[in-house]
Amino acid sequence: MRASGIRPSASSYLSVSLFVVLSLTASSDVVAKEDHKFSMSLGLFVTDRHSDTRIGIAGNPSGTPVDLEKDLGLDRSDSVFRIDSYYKFSDKHRIDVSAFDLSRSSNKVIDTQIDWNGTIYPISTTVVGDFDLNIYKLAYTYSFMNRDKGFVGLTGGLYVADIGTRLSADGIGARSGGDITAPLPVLGLRGEYKMSEKWTFRASSEFFALEYDAFSGSLIDLYAGIDYQVFDRVAMGLGINSVTIDVGVEDIDLTGTLDWRYDGGLLFLKADF
Repeated sequence: MRASGIRPSASSYLSVSLFVVLSLTASSDVVAKEDHKFSMSLGLFVTDRHSDTRIGIAGNPSGTPVDLEKDLGLDRSDSVFRIDSYYKFSDKHRIDVSAFDLSRSSNKVIDTQIDWNGTIYPISTTVVGDFDLNIYKLAYTYSFMNRDKGFVGLTGGLYVADIGTRLSADGIGARSGGDITAPLPVLGLRGEYKMSEKWTFRASSEFFALEYDAFSGSLIDLYAGIDYQVFDRVAMGLGINSVTIDVGVEDIDLTGTLDWRYDGGLLFLKADF
C-alpha cells in the first residue's frame, strides 16, 4: 500500500497548532472555568476531494487504479452537513463526537478500460458508480495544560471510515464492488485559545498508522478554526479541515487499496449548554 504523506499545505496547520501552544504557555496560570459542559455545532462542510481506488480479488490485487473524479466523473466539490459535539466531565476531561456523509455517485462513458474486482469494463462503456464514505469520530481529550484563556490536551479515539465502492454497467451486464469499515485508532493534540471576549481560536491534529494481519492504513486529520460569540451561549464560526486516508485490505473476500483525500471549509453554528 502506498504510504500517505503530509501535503505541503499541512505546514500551515502545524504552525497554527504551535501558535496555540505558545500562546497558552505565555498566559497566566489561572485554570479556566466554564459554566457549560455540553456543546453542539451544526455546520455546512464545503469539500474538495480526490480519490484513488483499486479493488482486486483474493490472490489478485492487480485491479486498475481509478481516479474517481477524473475516470468516473464524480464531483470533486460538494457541500454536506456535519455535526460536531463534545461533553466535558471536568476541566481536564472531555469526549468529542463527529459525523458526516461524503457519499457520491456518477454516470459516465469511460475512456479507459477498468479492471474492478475481476470484472472488466471496456472503453466506451456507460458505467454507474456509487461511492459511499461515512465518517464517524469519537475521541477522548485529557487537558494537560489549562489556562484562563484556553487549553492544550492529548486526544485519543477512533476515526471510523465506512467505505463502500460499487460499479455497474447494464450494457454488458456487469456489477462489482466491495465494502470496508476501517476503525482507525488515532492520537493527537487539541487546543483552543480565547483571543478576546468574543473571538476564540481552535485547532486539532490527529494521526494514525498501523499494519496487522490483512489490514493496513494511515490517516492524517488537521483542523483549524475560529468562532465568534454572537450571544451568551451561541457562536458562529469558520474552519478548515484537511484529511488524508490510505486504507488497504487483503483477505479471502476483498483485496484493494483506497486512497481518499478531502479538504474543505466549514461554516458552523455552535450552541453551549
